[in-house]
Amino acid sequence: MALHVDILTPEKSLFKGEATAVQFPGTEGLFQILTDHAPIMASLTQGTIVIEGASGRTTVEIQGGVVEVSQNLVSVLAR
Repeated sequence: MALHVDILTPEKSLFKGEATAVQFPGTEGLFQILTDHAPIMASLTQGTIVIEGASGRTTVEIQGGVVEVSQNLVSVLAR
């Protein structure tokens, strides 16, 4: 089972798709989410979200935001 990732800003969707791993620029440092990760909510700082999927690596630049992970659904509200 893969992660379903949604990265949204107030203006538009930056990414929507499946992934095997996602790395985030957390306010306390970098962290990674894998399939079946425990539920978590964290604040994000300016940096790059790295999404690893079947079709390769995708990067998304953000200015900050929050991420919530629950039941293989990764939701990011970014600036």
